[in-house]
Amino acid sequence: MILVYTHKITPRVRYIFKHIFTRILLIPVDFTSKVEEFVAHNGPKLSYTKTPLGGEFFVKSNDLLFEQGVSDLEINMQKWDNVPCFFITGPKSSIPFDIFAASFYLISRYEEYLPHVKDIHGRYTAAESLAYKHEFLEKPVVDIWAYKLLDALKEKFPVYTYKERAYEFISTIDIDNAFAYKHKSLVRSVGGFFNDLFKFRLLNVWNRFAVVFNIKKDPFNTFEKILEIKKRYKIRTVFFFLIGDYTTFDTNVSASKNKYRLLIKEMVDYARVGLHPSYFTMQNATLLKKEKERLQDITNMPAIRSRQHYLRFSLPETYQNLTDLEIEEDYSMGYASNVGFRASTCTPFYFYDLDFEIQTPLKIFPFALMDTTLNDYMKLTPKQSLGRIRDLKNEVKAVNGTFITLFHNETLSDYLRWKGWKRLYESMIKIATS
Repeated sequence: MILVYTHKITPRVRYIFKHIFTRILLIPVDFTSKVEEFVAHNGPKLSYTKTPLGGEFFVKSNDLLFEQGVSDLEINMQKWDNVPCFFITGPKSSIPFDIFAASFYLISRYEEYLPHVKDIHGRYTAAESLAYKHEFLEKPVVDIWAYKLLDALKEKFPVYTYKERAYEFISTIDIDNAFAYKHKSLVRSVGGFFNDLFKFRLLNVWNRFAVVFNIKKDPFNTFEKILEIKKRYKIRTVFFFLIGDYTTFDTNVSASKNKYRLLIKEMVDYARVGLHPSYFTMQNATLLKKEKERLQDITNMPAIRSRQHYLRFSLPETYQNLTDLEIEEDYSMGYASNVGFRASTCTPFYFYDLDFEIQTPLKIFPFALMDTTLNDYMKLTPKQSLGRIRDLKNEVKAVNGTFITLFHNETLSDYLRWKGWKRLYESMIKIATS
């Protein structure tokens, strides 16, 4: 155990020290604000305050962890060796930056509470973020800083036994459209048929006809293949099912359709299943509750994990609503337009609510990349995408973090805009598990 002395033990101090020490470095941590207790402690200890007490391991504290609420901070970005960092500490400090305050700023998503320009879907954009502006979006800097801290601790306390965490991989699959043509209502099928005909998409017309009349398999029905890959590579897979009512942005098969309900029930037997709250649930707690209950009704088990459709969430409202509904895990933390680490970490963390200054029970699983980001936003080929995937995986592996990817069932269809992408999913799994 490491004992931390600080002049004031705040919820922010507890939160970020526990994240860095217990979740990243696997070192138990305790706190004291009594000097005599700190001096009497024989094991490893660290003081986090304005001036050192003696010759102990000392980190000069920034004011951020002792404040409440949100204010517009001036951030002066510098380099720690080759890694971007901020909140410089000065010569007496054992490390050159207050990584606890800097990590708290990034993980709590402090900057998302400040005034910012949203995109057309009402989302916080990558371009607004510190990580994007200072070009460290594709590096889990919080974990990198933690490991640099570990090196300094090992030098100071060489006899302490340090544990090392293991790298993990989680494949997540969003089901925005379980089927391309099957099990849609008559109105949608006929409308789609005439729409394709009107736009001279004759191949689509034939495919729709062939699928509806059971001549061909529905191209988006790739679930067997995903499960087969899951089994072969022994990976943890989570499916997020969109079961909201039909809107312009939510175009899945109706959750009242028996075939769709059976598909969800079947997936529960082989993998983890979560809720994919629909487009308009971002600030609508009633709608979110309705969809959660709908999924529970289908699976006959509590819905404890979710990912927002279109990655539409607003801090802190969406996460407060998820917490109130006893959702335990959220997988929305990432950007649609850019790959990388939105919270600058590849370690799952608990949501810290800056409105109420508390750590909540909602655990956030940040993903590193999404298929539509690579294809639609970055306009990469499958081969180019594989290079980016390998780079991100290597970043996570270097700090033994959790590498989380987001794909859709339709990516494996090799159909329409996903032509040539079928093999990418399995190639990615090979890279992620190697």
